[in-house]
Amino acid sequence: MAVSDSDLALDLSIPKAMGGSGEGANPEQLFAAGYAACFHSALQGVARARKVKIADSSVGSRVSIGSNGQGGYQLAVHLEVVIPGVEHDLAQELADQAHQVCPYSNATRGNIEVVVTVSDD
Repeated sequence: MAVSDSDLALDLSIPKAMGGSGEGANPEQLFAAGYAACFHSALQGVARARKVKIADSSVGSRVSIGSNGQGGYQLAVHLEVVIPGVEHDLAQELADQAHQVCPYSNATRGNIEVVVTVSDD
């Protein structure tokens, strides 16, 4: 797999859990990386607008895949937001606002389960 406007090139494979070799990246990993990066950008934008410094923040993403009960597959996403040095309630507000403006969140809303948690670690 290659992205035409960049140097990004990856070998793709089916995950071991789905009977594949698991030796390359899979679409779920790429979706997780893209969602985490996009959500982090949205989080930074929301924080900047509210004049909150979140320099050491991070967003982790786990994407799972399973049956949709109709012969196809469905994704589920868990995003973990960490904002060191920011009080938990404020961090939760920022994460909630980021979830409203993030393009990936808007694209998936109502289609798949997305859980956003704020961790104090």
